Formats: sequence, C-alpha cells, structure tokens
Amino acid sequence: MITIKLNGAQILFEVLQSEGVDTIFGYPGGAVIDIYHHLPDYPIRHIRTRHEQAAVHAADGYARTSGKTGVCLVTSGPGATNTVSGIASAFMDSIPLVVLTGQVPTHLVWNDAFQQVDIVGITRPCTKHNYLVDSVSNLGRIIREAFHIARSGRPGPVLVDLPKDVMTGVIDFTMPPPADLKSYRPNYQPHGGQIAKALQLMVKARRPVIFGGGGVILAKASDQVLRLADALSIPVTASLMGLGGFPASHPLWLGMLGMHGTYRANMAVSECDLLIGIGTRFDDRVTGKVDEFAPQAKIIHIDIDPTSIRKNISVSVPIVGDCRLSLELLNKMLAEKDLTGVAEDRESWLAQIEHWRKSAPLPYEQEPNGDIKPQYVIDQLYRITQGQAIVTTDVGQHQMWTAQFYHFDRPNSFVTSGGLGCMGFGLPAAIGAQVAQPGRLVVDISGDGSIQMNIQELATAVENELPIKIIILNNRCLGMVRQWQQIFKNNKCVATIMEGSPDFVRLAEAYGAVGLRAERLDEIEPVIREGLASEKTVIMEFKVAQEECVSPMVAAGDPISKMLMV
Repeated sequence: MITIKLNGAQILFEVLQSEGVDTIFGYPGGAVIDIYHHLPDYPIRHIRTRHEQAAVHAADGYARTSGKTGVCLVTSGPGATNTVSGIASAFMDSIPLVVLTGQVPTHLVWNDAFQQVDIVGITRPCTKHNYLVDSVSNLGRIIREAFHIARSGRPGPVLVDLPKDVMTGVIDFTMPPPADLKSYRPNYQPHGGQIAKALQLMVKARRPVIFGGGGVILAKASDQVLRLADALSIPVTASLMGLGGFPASHPLWLGMLGMHGTYRANMAVSECDLLIGIGTRFDDRVTGKVDEFAPQAKIIHIDIDPTSIRKNISVSVPIVGDCRLSLELLNKMLAEKDLTGVAEDRESWLAQIEHWRKSAPLPYEQEPNGDIKPQYVIDQLYRITQGQAIVTTDVGQHQMWTAQFYHFDRPNSFVTSGGLGCMGFGLPAAIGAQVAQPGRLVVDISGDGSIQMNIQELATAVENELPIKIIILNNRCLGMVRQWQQIFKNNKCVATIMEGSPDFVRLAEAYGAVGLRAERLDEIEPVIREGLASEKTVIMEFKVAQEECVSPMVAAGDPISKMLMV
C-alpha cells in the first residue's frame, strides 16, 4: 500500500485515472478552480463546452459510443443547475455518467452563500445515486463508489458534489480498493427455471415477436438476439432506444414499434401470441393504450432492473438478469433442443407480416418538382453513407424520420434522447461521440428549432477540430408540436411557426465551420457529398416542406393497432 500526501483535487484525479477516465467534458468556475489547477498534471483530456447542459450531453454521447462511463465537471450554483436536463435525460435512458459539481466550502453549504444550491436535493429524483462529500478522507472511496454504481446493474448517472474546502484539504492518501457495497448487489445471473419456461413458450408459439429495448445495446446482447431470432425464425422489433440492437437489413426486422412505428411492427405485436421483451421498459410511446397492448400474447420480460418488470405491462414469465447472460443461457439450452418443424410453423406468420409490409410501407412521395421532403434527405444520407455513420439527433419530427429512414445495422450507432426527449441534445452528443470515435463519421440530424437550443457548441466542435456533420431539416416551425396542432387542434398553430431564425450558412461560417445549403432537389446529393468530404465541422441546411407530417402515428390513448396515416 503506497501512501502519499495529496490534496482533494489531486486525489480526485488519481482516482479518476484508476477508473480509466481519459476524457472529461466541463466548464470551469470559482468553486472548481482548485480542481482545474491540477488538471494539466494528469493525462486526461478536457473538452470545455460553452454550456454545462452541453457538457452532460457530450459525456452522454461519449458514454454511448465508447462503452465507458462519461464524466463531466462543472462549478457550483448555476453551473450545477444547468446540468439537470442532461442528467435527467441520461437517467431515463440508463446511461452511465459521473457528474462532478463544485460546491461552496462545507461550513457555508446551508447558509445561502454565493452560488450555493442544494444540487444533491435537486437531482435526487433523476440520479441513480448522489453524494455530498463531507471530508477529504472520504473522497477517494466515494469517487470509486460513484463509478461502480453508475456502470453496474441498470446503468445511470451519479452526481458527486465537491465542496471547495474538501478539494484543498490535504491528507496522507492511499488508493481505496474497488467499491464493494453490501446494500447494492445487482442480480446478473438469470434463474435457470425461468429461462426454461421462456424457452418452452418460444418453441410452442405460432406468432412470436421479439421486442428489444436499449438494454440490448447496453448489455452488448445484440449478437445473442440475432442468434435467437435466426434459430427460431422470430421477427424482431425495437423501441427508439433499441435501434441498432438488431440489424435493420435482416429479413426478420420489423422496424420500430410504437407511436411512430411501422405498420407491420405495430400490427405484429397486436396480433402475436408471444411477445419477448428484452431490456425494455414498455413505456407509453411503445404500448399506446395499455389494456389493448399485445392483447393475445403471453409476455416474457428479461431485464436487469426488477422494478421495470410488471411496472407497466403484466407479464407471464419475468426474468431478472443481465440481458446478454440471460440470452446466452437461453441460446445454450436452445441448442440442445430438436427444432425440427419450427421454421415451417412460422411460415404463415412471416407471410402475414410480409403482407403488412407491402400493403402499408412507410408513406412519403418525393415529387420531382415539389418541395424537398425531409424523409428524402435522410434516405439520401443513408444511401451515401451506406448506413455506416454514427447518427445523433435532437428531438422532434427529424428524430422520428431518422428512426424510420436511416436503417441501423450496428449497436451504439444511434444516439438520441429517448425517454426525456431533450431538445438541444444532438450537437453536444455528437461532440462526445466524435471524441470517443475519432475514426468514425458522426452526423447530427436536427431541426431548425432544436439546433438553436445548444448551437453555441459549434465553437466547441471547431475549437477541438471535430469533423462533425450537422444536417438541419429546416421546415421553419416546431414540427412535431405543429403536427399535433394540425391534426388535433384544427390546424390552429400557436407559437410553433419559427420566425427570425438565423442564416445557418452564415452562422456556420461565423463560428469557423463550413456552411452549405440545399433548396432544390438536385442540390441534395451534391451538398451531402461535399459536406461529408470536408475535414471540418459542417452545417448542411435543407429547406424542406413545412407541413410534412411523421406517419404513421398513434394518437395518445389509442392502441398501437389504430394508426393514422397522416
């Protein structure tokens, strides 16, 4: 055991290094000045964003595309409160983050001091756990615990509040051992008996469907899902967060499920006799009217979080365990079974699904001389990139069109704010993804509304020479809200038509990025190719049809079988 005399800031960096941290996203301030003072002494890259919310989103994008725990560092008061949207987004999407916030000295914490807020209390509902460090002697242990909690079990964000005097206090420091929390023991291994029950139902089912969520990707279970689907000829759908967990080019792929899911996916779940949910919460955007969700089906639910099982949907066979380990055991048991005749039993079911696919494909028509359809832009992006990009999005119509028309074959390639639906997510998430994957093409697809929520992060991308490509589908409105107003509010568009937006091409140039624009159909491909070929940060703006709607859609409170083709 090596003991050395260190202050709190040095201890923080020593433990971060021991946890494998190589990148921190952050924004300095008075309460963390002592931490930043020691930052150059350690081989940890720091990406200074232009806003603390963006720092959390960037750490989120980094975590999703690297497989590591994302880390951000901000100051006290408004620096800490600015992180809340990013923390809440990561919490709902189960993304492992450690958020380090500065705090006033411990003796001033409850005294209404300058830039003092109870960030532990504020974030308690949207963190997996959080800490206010009370002494430098506890600092090392707490940081190790924070990383352990963030990345284990069902992942999530952990916040650690760091008082200024704790950062300057000096002790004889010994590196604490790996965290071992007796009160926190996530269950990874599934119950063999439950797996056997599930397998029996899968073999006997005539109309089964696999439904994968974000847990498939987080658990690195994609290969096991593919193996199961192929072995039993089971069609596969996914939630928004599960896209990329099963290859979209596979003949068993149904497309996304839910409010803006494909017709064949929604109908297949509505008519199936067995639904196999893997790493999913069965949230309201997927289920629609709960009483009529998969009404004919027995349901198997595999999830590492026992509180997610039966929370929204009753299930026949609950399986608590890591998705990958559960599927590995299931596939091992499956390999010992005689599957003669199973594929033939599924032929009529797959034929019915093919009929649904042909009778109701995703609807849009690009007229040769008409306005640019946003779906066409994404179609062309997919064709030109051959589906190989990491794609981030903001939130709104463009997010749904990306889910529908950019077909993801690989996990960790689609990065979006699913549960919280946080506008302003896409650009900083793309920064994090590009830092994590410098050799990959990273494209942020946004709208003219969402992009302006964190557009200042163009400076971060340019400063760090990140060749991110930003596609803005500019329909001059807040498209998703306008769509709802159009359909359900007699087309009374209140506060959703966007006036006064900037010239995005000139704005890109002002930041030192490249700005391109397409206003006609014949300009789309040249703009995409020129933008992708650049080694710089690029904005590609496409002036698209204003009143185009995402279709199909399911109205709030309706079953997913009742789709509007708008």
